[in-house]
Amino acid sequence: MIRQDFNRIDPKRRNVVDYRKKQFAAPSYKEAQYPHRMNFYSTPPTADITLEQFEQWAIDRLRVLAELEACSFRNKSPAETAAHMKPLLDKYLPLEANSSSSTQLFAQRQRDHYGHYILRLAFASTEDLRRRFTRVETTLFRLRLQSDDLAERVAFVRGLDLDWEVVSDKERRALAAELAGFGGKMQADETWCKVDWERVPDLVEGRRVFLKEGKAYVPSREQQSMVVAEFAARLERALEVTARALPRLDEDDRLTPILDHLSKNFITPDAGYSGGSTAPDGAEITARNIDNLSQHFPMCMSNLHRSLRRDAHLKHYGRLQYTLFLKGIGLNLEECLLFWRQSFNKVTDDTFNKEYRYNVRHAYGDVGGDSNRRGGGYSPYSCQKILTEHPPGPGEAHGCPYRHFNMENLAALLQSNGVTDRAVLQGVKEDKDSQKFHMACNRVFEHVHKTELKRAKDDGFMTAAQLETIVHPNEYFKRSYLLKNQGKKDQQGSSGDVRMEG
Repeated sequence: MIRQDFNRIDPKRRNVVDYRKKQFAAPSYKEAQYPHRMNFYSTPPTADITLEQFEQWAIDRLRVLAELEACSFRNKSPAETAAHMKPLLDKYLPLEANSSSSTQLFAQRQRDHYGHYILRLAFASTEDLRRRFTRVETTLFRLRLQSDDLAERVAFVRGLDLDWEVVSDKERRALAAELAGFGGKMQADETWCKVDWERVPDLVEGRRVFLKEGKAYVPSREQQSMVVAEFAARLERALEVTARALPRLDEDDRLTPILDHLSKNFITPDAGYSGGSTAPDGAEITARNIDNLSQHFPMCMSNLHRSLRRDAHLKHYGRLQYTLFLKGIGLNLEECLLFWRQSFNKVTDDTFNKEYRYNVRHAYGDVGGDSNRRGGGYSPYSCQKILTEHPPGPGEAHGCPYRHFNMENLAALLQSNGVTDRAVLQGVKEDKDSQKFHMACNRVFEHVHKTELKRAKDDGFMTAAQLETIVHPNEYFKRSYLLKNQGKKDQQGSSGDVRMEG
């Protein structure tokens, strides 16, 4: 029998087609154009970007979304949120209007477009992440829409082609008395539309629309809420579609680790501490002064310090977490070795040199592999790393007290650090119960420093970076030290800028 192998297509000779042309035939997938500052993110971006851009654009957007969520946790009003977010949006996610005539419009809007879709991939995997992502993205959309130029906002909304039923002049005249009760004095150029009342629940709740036969009559000045509601509804549906498509991404070993890292960071934003190992201006960072400086430590490091003073010992992960923190506040290697030797006062010099000295030098990059030496050793742990890696076991003091302590022990630790206000302790309990661990830490920081924070804001001492929610123990220390010492010479100005980089 003759085999018909010659009819088979040789896979080596098959025609290679650009995947974008093969998958998407519609012209809507051509290179994106951005006629408006606002975006409903209806069409995925398809231009080529680098992996570095992919990760950095997502990290910058995540910072903004995490800070918006923090504003919600703190029950800030819309006006307070807008004022709080403005410098952070300008820093991480600028988005200028057409009227600005900026040469960066396309780059800004492309970055915004990609950042949204990258995080959509990262947060579509679970219902909780989808719900949180929708909530904070909708908050960001509303914030931008409210600050948009009126003419550009009108042009953007018209381009959405939303299925609103415009109220005719005849019907408007017939309902003039009723509509006037909700829209104020009737304006000749004011337009009204009507939609099912379920689409504008916030307007119904606020009694800002007229209801008749299941329809809400919405004046033009209130239609902004309808646009926001439509944005949220479409995003919810889109995330469900994205969730079903996620298994196909498992084949790409470049993107999956980045997306996994981003989704984990929604617990609390990850941040590399870029303040370096330099001490705040005027601070004496020496082994003998650590006890005095510990008043500025966050609870995780305060607990390590207390445990070390009590037991004259810490286990491996506790030593590593604390050593890197001390390195980050500006303690040099020689002073750090002296600090640990004096702290481990129950062991001999020989035991210390054999069992502990090398690990401290390795953390600083003084010994170890080439990459460790070139990079100056390991970086201080962020809140995200402390929360998610190496949970403490019996006899260990590292980790995050807000996550790893039970409430009774956490309350005792807080009270031993001077936090006795019942409202603060109750707020911490609520934050802990809802797994907002970094918010509990920020709540305590704001309570402990309430006098200094008020004075700093009144004096204009606070910088844009210092408005951000604290997500790094070393940032907690530096900000605390600068606030407590802001009245001293040379403490104002650039020394107050604590920079955060992903």
